[in-house]
Amino acid sequence: MTAEGSLTLDRGLALLQAVADADGDAATISELAAAIGASRAAVYRLLVPLSERGLVWRDGSKVRLGAGLLRLAGQVVPQLRAAARPVLRELAETCGATAYLSIAEGDLVEPVVTVEPSGTDFHVAYRVGARHPVGVGAAGKAMALRRGGRGWVVATGEPQRGTSGVAAPVRGVPGLRAAVGVIALGPVDTETVGPRVAEAAAAVAEVLRGR
Repeated sequence: MTAEGSLTLDRGLALLQAVADADGDAATISELAAAIGASRAAVYRLLVPLSERGLVWRDGSKVRLGAGLLRLAGQVVPQLRAAARPVLRELAETCGATAYLSIAEGDLVEPVVTVEPSGTDFHVAYRVGARHPVGVGAAGKAMALRRGGRGWVVATGEPQRGTSGVAAPVRGVPGLRAAVGVIALGPVDTETVGPRVAEAAAAVAEVLRGR
């Protein structure tokens, strides 16, 4: 590879990382240009091959990670499930509610692993692979949380009627838009469950960074 080609590859990877670092928010072209130290025109050029391969998704001047990353990372999902399951098991048992890890693919959220509590008579059956819009339910809303302030969100009647959910974002894992949460029948004690969910999300992130 030529020196010019190597520089282009490095900038392309830096751009992809900058999109990932937006941490749930869509990054603008101007923000990406500042992040990688390039002009807006250079960012537009770099985005072309990334968009063609589905690695990023553009909506006007805003850019998010694309579903192509999930296809590339198809073998990572089983590892993701294995890493998250022990944390989710503890969360489900302590909260008495179904715990889950969800990831975002474009504008949709999908649970990739769920764990049901063993000590309850009734609980929510949250099916792996069930998709819903990012703006519906606690998981997608948690992914959009900015740093600072309360670290979790609450949703009632979403994505299933008669349920309550609490979720927190999984932060600090490049290329991953994810959230850990619980969903229960009826109301939950959010002031107690919220911090536990946030701690579980941080624990999942720590495990993933260490793998």
